[in-house]
This record gives sequence, structure tokens and C-alpha cells, in this order.
Amino acid sequence: MGDMKTARTLHPLTKALLERRGIADIAEQERFLYPDYERDTYDPFRILNMERAVDRILLAMANGERIVIYGDYDCDGIPGSVILHDLLKKIGYRNFLNYIPHRHTEGYGLNTAAVEQFGTDGVKLLVTVDCGITDVEEVALAQKLGIDVIITDHHLPPFDHAEGKQGALPPAYAVINSKQKGDSYPDPMLCGAGVAFKLAKALIVRGNFSQIGEGWEKWLLDMAGLSTIADMVPLKNENRVLAYYGLKVLRRSPRPGLQALLREAGVDQRYLSEEDVGFTIGPRINAASRMDVPLRAFELLSTEDPFIGGERAKHLAGLNGERKLTVARMMKEAKKVLRERTIREVIVVGSPSWRVGVVGIVANQLAEEYDRPVFVWGREGTREIKGSCRSDGRVNLVELMVAVRDGIFIDRGGHEFSGGFSVSHEHIHLLEDALVEAHGCLPKKEVKTEKIASDAELMLDEVNEETFHAIDLLAPFGEGNPKPHFLFRGVRIEFVAPFGKEKNHLKLIFKNSGGSRIEAIGFFLAPSDFPGADVRNGGTIDLVATFEKSYFRGRPELRLRIIDIT
Repeated sequence: MGDMKTARTLHPLTKALLERRGIADIAEQERFLYPDYERDTYDPFRILNMERAVDRILLAMANGERIVIYGDYDCDGIPGSVILHDLLKKIGYRNFLNYIPHRHTEGYGLNTAAVEQFGTDGVKLLVTVDCGITDVEEVALAQKLGIDVIITDHHLPPFDHAEGKQGALPPAYAVINSKQKGDSYPDPMLCGAGVAFKLAKALIVRGNFSQIGEGWEKWLLDMAGLSTIADMVPLKNENRVLAYYGLKVLRRSPRPGLQALLREAGVDQRYLSEEDVGFTIGPRINAASRMDVPLRAFELLSTEDPFIGGERAKHLAGLNGERKLTVARMMKEAKKVLRERTIREVIVVGSPSWRVGVVGIVANQLAEEYDRPVFVWGREGTREIKGSCRSDGRVNLVELMVAVRDGIFIDRGGHEFSGGFSVSHEHIHLLEDALVEAHGCLPKKEVKTEKIASDAELMLDEVNEETFHAIDLLAPFGEGNPKPHFLFRGVRIEFVAPFGKEKNHLKLIFKNSGGSRIEAIGFFLAPSDFPGADVRNGGTIDLVATFEKSYFRGRPELRLRIIDIT
């Protein structure tokens, strides 16, 4: 598309929404609304150590060395692993293996047993995807066994709290992670698959492979875009380009497993949206590692065989259903326990029978409900107790776990808002006391709980295709680019109806001035969720909602999604 000589005329609403996001410059607005792949992506060799990593991989291929691509087990590491798998396959390189660790038995990142096995199997090069940045000992072991390690990751490098600076990185052959010291890449916020995509692009540029036509790597954008949206990195800068073009490729992706997964879920691939990625594809990919073997999700995305694709899609749909039931049961048990207990500043809850793979989802729901940090644990056949934690936004979880007295945790790690931990059986009953004590010593951040703000005020007459298009230009929405909220003031409800199999969703019908019907829906909502609001037939309310287009049964239908009613 190149740079525009003259700026296009923008709808006043589009302009207002951009300005609300701090994008006021005309050239910047143009760049945001109409991303250009060639213009808006950066040279991968600007990433620190990219040159060194690419040279080592090309050398391994020239010498026919055994290569392992070691990817994390979630909806970032798996698509990232597929990117490198597809590239090596396209080139015709055969001496490689994709390895994805088992969430429960091996845990996150590199593990000693796997590295030792690679040594025995004669592996010479190990490339990580979406993990490895903190695995100092495992990388040292690999190097000792004669395996060079290239780390590609986007998680925060180790931090030395005593020194107040970046700690020692693993002794890898090359570390590719734009969050490390000394890296000046223009977008340090890529997800793991985004980093793998940049490595693939660099290999194509430097390798000059006759099998790869001009622009072939754009077919890999389906995987880079999928993870960029699912992993909730900010959809700004280069990430916006990867998500924007990623969705375009996903809508046309020839992957049989992906096509089968969408058919199974009743999603029309041609109209795939970022919400379908977040609520349909992502949870099914993640269900593989939570409930079974993560390799099944990798096979779904990488296979070229429609039969295998269909089998894997059915399998993941079943696992996802099982995951929902398991989470519902655990939530019920957790709430029963918490009702009989005094709720303290930090909640610790768990059971030896709880599934370790889904404790993070339970922790997330409880942290939202009880508005405090929550640590949830399970055991599942190991001596060690493993768990996940989520923050209420007021405390940094890593700092909280570091502040706990020695001897409680066997292991701990994560981000500011989410993390993982393991505790011995003997110490689990001491964990809540120790966390509450540590919590008392930490500084707390203020969390604003103001009324839901809207981006603009609209009339019901403005719920039309023109307005939808003006808003949709800003898509894909997500982290760092939230879906705009609109206020409809003093609107009269024609009709209130619960809907869904269990009648647990809410539908409101309005009429515009021309008498046309306008629908607003809210999943898992009821009139009683809005105390003080007149949610009944003939009632008048202030509605905050987002615009969406539903393609249910292949018919496009414009509607509103309820955010708040007052």
C-alpha cells in the first residue's frame, strides 16, 4: 500500500476514537488504521544476537545436525513451534524434532531429564520458543553435553533484586529476547511466536532458499497473529501489524486442523475475528496441555492431513468441554470452603484431587470475585504440590512470593499479575500465613474502581453499518487497544428476554426512531445484575455497550454487547 500521498477523509467517530487513544497526528492515524506489512514491520536483524543465531542454524543445516525445537505448551509456544516446523519442512530439512514438555510431569521451560535425553540422542542444536530465559542450569547442562542452545523468548530476563539490575542470563549460544539489556529493537513487546516469526524471516533472508518463493513467510502470519492476540501482548506497533495481517491469513488459512476446529465450534472461517481467537481457538489449544498432552494441539496446527486434523479437532473440543466442567466443579468446591472460613488479605485454597492444569483459571475467577491475591493448588499424582496465583492488581506477585520466608516454596516464578509455585506437602498448611505476613510488608498500588467510562455517546439511530465500519477500522481490538464503549442515554426497553439453553443470558430489544429493532445481548447476565436499573419491558435505562457483528448461521447481524446498565 506504501505511504499515502493524501490522507483519506475519516468518519468523525473514527477520528474521535483515535484521538481518545492519543493518536492525533494524521500520518500516525493513517499508519494505525491501514497497516502496511512492508512498511510497518522491522528488519529482524535489528534484534540483538539474531545474526549469530541465524548463522548457527544455517551451519547446523549445512552439516545435517540434529535440531530440536523446544516450545512452551500454551497458545504462544505451540503456534511459535509450528512456525519453525513449517519453515524447516518447506526447506526440506528433515533432521529435526519438535518437543513440547508436559505441563504436569515436566513443568514450564527446559527440564534436566529432557536435556539429558537430547544429549543421549545426539542432538547438536536446541532452539527454544517462548521459554528458556530463566533456565540457567538447564542451558549450562546442554552446553556441557555438546548441545548449543538458542533461546527465543519474550518473558522478562532474570532480575537480581539485591543488585537492582538484570541478573545472569543462561549461558546459551545466542539469546534472542528484546527485553534483555543492550537490545534496541523498536518493539520489545512481541509474543513468543512473534519472536519465532522474526527468526523465521531472518533465516529466509539469509538462507536464500530456492524452495521458498518471494513473500512465502506471510502464510506463517496465521500462527504469529493467533499468538499475538491469544497471549494478550499490547496490540500496538509491530504487534498491531502481526495481529491485523494474522487475522487476514487465518481467514484463508489452508491448515486442515484449524479448519476442522472452527467447523467443530461453529465459527465461519471467512469472518474470523479476534474474539474467535480469544474465546474459541485459544482455549482449545490450551486445553491440550491443561487436560492431556500438548503435542495434540501442535499436531492439530501443523498437520497437512485432513483426517488427522479432524481427529485432533474433535479431541480438543472434548478436552475443552471437560476443562469447563472441571473448572465449574473446582469453583463450587472452593466457594464452599471459603464460605466456612475467614477471608484474609491473601487466599490460599486447594485440594490434592484438583487438576493442576486448570488451577490458574480458578485462581483468576476467585481473584476477580474476592478482589485480593489468590493462590490455588492441586497435586495430581506427584508428591509435590503445584499451583497458580493471580493478583488483584495491588501487589506484584513475584515480589510477594520473594518476600515469603525461606523454606516454604520449593519453586516460584511468573509475572506481576500471574505466577506459578510449588510447595512440599508438609508446608502447604503454612502457605497462607506466610503469604499474609509477607503481604503486610509490601507497598500496595491504588486500584481505581470508577464507573465504566464510555468513549462516546451515541443514539440508537446510529446503530448501523456506517457506524460499525467507522469503529471496525480500529480492529483488531485487545490488550492496549480495547474495544470502544458507547453510552446510549435514556433508551427505552421494548422487551427483555433471557436466552440460551439454560436461559442464563440476557437479551434486550430496543426500537430506533424508524421503528427498526435493535438487539443488545449479554452472556451470563440477568436483570438482577444491575440493581437500581429499570431492566424490564418498558423500562428506561442508560446503556453502555460495544458494537459487534454476529455471523451465526452465516447471516451477518449487527448488534450491541452489554457492558453496563444504570
